[in-house]
Amino acid sequence: MQKKHRHKHKRDCEEHLKRAAERAAELHDEKLFKQPPQLEDCPICMIRSPCLDSGTAYMSCCGKVICSGCIHAFRSRVTKKEHDVCPFCRTPPPSNGEVMIKRYEKRSDLNDPIGMRNLGSMYARGLYGLPQNMTKALELWHCAGELGDSSAFHNIGIAYNQGRGVEVDGKKATYYFELAAMRGDEEARHNLGLDEFRAGNVDRALRHWMIAVKNGDSASLKNIKLLYSNGYVMKDNYAKALRSYQAYLDEIKSDQRDEAAASNYDRHKYYDSAT
Repeated sequence: MQKKHRHKHKRDCEEHLKRAAERAAELHDEKLFKQPPQLEDCPICMIRSPCLDSGTAYMSCCGKVICSGCIHAFRSRVTKKEHDVCPFCRTPPPSNGEVMIKRYEKRSDLNDPIGMRNLGSMYARGLYGLPQNMTKALELWHCAGELGDSSAFHNIGIAYNQGRGVEVDGKKATYYFELAAMRGDEEARHNLGLDEFRAGNVDRALRHWMIAVKNGDSASLKNIKLLYSNGYVMKDNYAKALRSYQAYLDEIKSDQRDEAAASNYDRHKYYDSAT
């Protein structure tokens, strides 16, 4: 009798643990596949900022992220001597590496997550006279990530993937890539989709890429096109992805940004062709 009771108790415990694990996975997916916040609008033109790095520039003087269109429009109005002055606060650029580091240290002290992440990247590479220090870089990236900077968590994921300053750890790398994706990092989201596709989880890959497309990731759109072309997903999925990407383009496009891209495509490119 006691043996039967123990056996039943063991089964009940195993079932409880199984249900708890399934519920934990459901809650995790709810957070993972929730549409993340989009980038803030350019503070000058008040148009949605593009996700491509070449479409914006971070100003270490005031901590503003200015779009390529506003930078180009500002430079077209001022003298050549004033070209590198900040379009937002009119502060001249740093005169040397030491001044640049001081600016980023100031931004970091003010809990500016982008400034903090960039300072971490300088330590990671030993730039502008700073000693190469991955421990310091990881510390700054952790702080920047907690303050909301998605790219900082992406950097930590790469560090665990490559063993830079830490031991190689695939599980920790995925953990930080997921944190980055949930905060809006399109590259991390795109790569999570690739991992799911390689594992045979087409539905999960598609969910990741649909979210990334909505935030402007053209590589994810191309992958969805390939899924459709090879019969993995329905035409409706690809059509929905195309509409999402077009909606993103409609929000970020402006005459100023087009003029900037036309003047110097490599420096001011702000979106990729989806074809």
